[in-house]
Amino acid sequence: MKAFYANEQKRHEPKAYLSSGTARPHPEKPERVERLLAGASSAGLTVERPKNHGLGPITAVHTPEYLDFLEHIFARWQRIEGASAEVIPNIHPITRNGSYPGSAVGQAGYHMVDTVCPISTETWNSALWSAWSAVEAAEAVKAGAPSAYALCRPPGHHAFADVAGGFCFINNSAVAALALRRSAARVAILDVDLHHGNGTQGIFYARPDVLTVSLHADPVCFYPFFWGYAGERGEGAGLGYNLNLPLPRKSGDAAFLEALATALRRIRAFAPEALVVALGLDAFEGDPFGGLAVTTLGFSRIGEAIAGLSLPTVIVQEGGYLCDALGDNLTAFLTGFGGRRGP
Repeated sequence: MKAFYANEQKRHEPKAYLSSGTARPHPEKPERVERLLAGASSAGLTVERPKNHGLGPITAVHTPEYLDFLEHIFARWQRIEGASAEVIPNIHPITRNGSYPGSAVGQAGYHMVDTVCPISTETWNSALWSAWSAVEAAEAVKAGAPSAYALCRPPGHHAFADVAGGFCFINNSAVAALALRRSAARVAILDVDLHHGNGTQGIFYARPDVLTVSLHADPVCFYPFFWGYAGERGEGAGLGYNLNLPLPRKSGDAAFLEALATALRRIRAFAPEALVVALGLDAFEGDPFGGLAVTTLGFSRIGEAIAGLSLPTVIVQEGGYLCDALGDNLTAFLTGFGGRRGP
């Protein structure tokens, strides 16, 4: 399996975030990269540097207004007297149909759904290379590779077309899906992260050409709170093309694999020509977020089950936070996927 990552992705280093009103050390640390690289190496993958693909594949997903904001907001923020060292919003619109603000503070609130995705001097460049890793993996699959892994950091599945959130700025899984879509009539995105992929759902909610399926901890008392419920099925032409499978807190391997079987049936019914797996490893029983209880062996079985679809597959890294087993969990997933699928 081919794998892609660029060192620029480590330079984004958020310092803190608000959780239940309290400032805490930010869990999306650059050290995650070292653990994940070790896990990929243990699975036999050789990691290559992606090309600079420009903004074209990213503008297929995100609005130019939003991308302009991401590129320039840090420099603008630094000109505000007494501003914080990182861009963190303090006001948000209650609807999206009002006027677009001209100020940096107003635009930060407009384009950042929460306070957990601070923007610093390196965020834009790191997010670009993260997205380009996803594009490179998609291009490899389009060129005939049966599968490819993109070590995307910062992650992406909480980013909407014009909104950052949940540690995410550019939706790497959506970028990969639309890169595949240029040669595939139908693409499915299967999100197995602990948290619902609300940004991915929002991007494709009214489209019938990209099926979105997400397994995640029940959002009734868990991030992202407002999205991820079973009744969210899509709208307009996309009605019936979105499937959410929320799981009770602390669900383990058996419950996760049972829900995954349902997800795979829906994907087979869609008959996609390619697949994107939004791979979160934070469903692990020892992950700091503690939402679900999947074991290391469970990740191997998840990988094996997904490989049974026998589809050209791009695996995009999403969550999975610092714990002793982070690299082992990636190794388990990739080995399980490759063992069923082959090289």
